[in-house]
Amino acid sequence: MFRHLLPSVVILTIVATPAVGVAAPIEFKSVNIDLPDSDKMFPDGPGSDTINNNCLACHSADMVLNQPTMPKDAWKSEVNKMISIYKAPIAAEDVTAIVDYLAAVKGTK
Repeated sequence: MFRHLLPSVVILTIVATPAVGVAAPIEFKSVNIDLPDSDKMFPDGPGSDTINNNCLACHSADMVLNQPTMPKDAWKSEVNKMISIYKAPIAAEDVTAIVDYLAAVKGTK
């Protein structure tokens, strides 16, 4: 008796089960965010114009100035990482001025 019932149960299970893999539709909507305003610049000094013109597009002066002190070679590596990994549009002739500024302001003594 169960042999005759089994095909009916299988068919009913297939019919009653919703299709697997059908995802609910995704709704996209625009979102606005307000970034904090900051007109703070890097402190004046040799290279301050260069670092202001190149680095403030992505970083606040406070964020950079609150980083730990590092040797000049470490700052050079950081600047080169911004260029090579994050594609920062820093001209080659500006790299030395930026590194020298960071080493003077946040370098290890």
